[in-house]
Amino acid sequence: MEQLGVAAKKAAAVLATVSASKKNELLLLAADMLIENKDFLIAQNERDIENALNSGLSAALIDRLRLTEQRICDMATGLREIAGETDPVGETVEGITRPNGIRISKVRVPLGVVGIIYEARPNVTADAFGICLKSGNAVILRGGKEAIFSNLAIMKVLKEAVSKAGLPEGTVDLVEDTTRASSTELMKLKYLDLLIPRGGAALIRATVENATVPVIETGVGNCHAFVDETADISMAVNIVENAKCQRPSVCNALETLLVHKNIAEKALPKINEALLKHNTEVRGCNKTCAILKNAIPATEEDFKTEFLDYVLAVKVVDSLDDAMEHIRSYSTGHSECIITENYTNAERFVNELDSAALYVNASTRFTDGGQFGMGAEIGISTGKLHARGPMGIKDLTTVKFIVRGNGQIRS
Repeated sequence: MEQLGVAAKKAAAVLATVSASKKNELLLLAADMLIENKDFLIAQNERDIENALNSGLSAALIDRLRLTEQRICDMATGLREIAGETDPVGETVEGITRPNGIRISKVRVPLGVVGIIYEARPNVTADAFGICLKSGNAVILRGGKEAIFSNLAIMKVLKEAVSKAGLPEGTVDLVEDTTRASSTELMKLKYLDLLIPRGGAALIRATVENATVPVIETGVGNCHAFVDETADISMAVNIVENAKCQRPSVCNALETLLVHKNIAEKALPKINEALLKHNTEVRGCNKTCAILKNAIPATEEDFKTEFLDYVLAVKVVDSLDDAMEHIRSYSTGHSECIITENYTNAERFVNELDSAALYVNASTRFTDGGQFGMGAEIGISTGKLHARGPMGIKDLTTVKFIVRGNGQIRS
């Protein structure tokens, strides 16, 4: 780990001054090489899939782990799109000239060395490399054991591309040890300027509690939707089905549905019908179970859980205030949605709640850098310091002040 840190620090000093065109050249080269090596990547991924099947990993998480030809093409497309983004490094954020003639500029610069700990999503290996490179940062990646063969294969391709482009070896590296000890060691690696954990609640909590380097909390998404009494039921069915079932294993998927008591008997059976098409298990409060015979009684823990699977917690509430109080109690600060035809209720919902993304009549699945028009993202920050919501390329930079004078001294 020490060697990885030293190499990354050296690489970061070089990357901070590399031209945008040179970084883009490497991104496009890496994209081409991922496509050229797709058979190798898929073969290595199959080793991970076989291990996952033998270990009883859920179908949703296996889907998250799987690499297909299309997903490899998507990874390559992602790198090409990053190459097309505006390079933030060197941008003058603001500048002033003081009365004494001193000129002060605030300039955007890379953070330096970024560490990322993530779980069973091998596409993150390529995505993180691309975003960190574009923002001028070296990156040390530590993936989960479920994706080790896939990550090693992708890293092999990326490091070959880095070498061909003539950039330092420490530009990108992978921690090959997937034990808990390596994860803890990375959390304390003095060479890191920022550590980003991407995964479930346990990983985020362990990182925050154990890290001695700056951490950004990302990803834990106990996301809520509230069906108001004025909601268009057809719209509610479509939004809930999409938010829960379109891809349940991601952090912006819906985990808890709240329904106003005055619309519950009409809305819940229709929503349930859509959920059953995807074999989604409903865990409901007493009122929900009285309306839906297939519902399983929910526990307190269910309303705290990010299922990342075809499971949905459902509660019938008395009012908008009750819905917002429930969200304040259980939300992880990721994404919340209200489905309503009442303007006042919509405005109260978005103004009185304080998550990273708040929706009126739209699926939570849109909480994503690309969907927000920001380009590629490194994760969704649920904290408030440094960055919040989808973190794009600019969010992996900081600023420094450059002061130019002609002999001024302070009296």
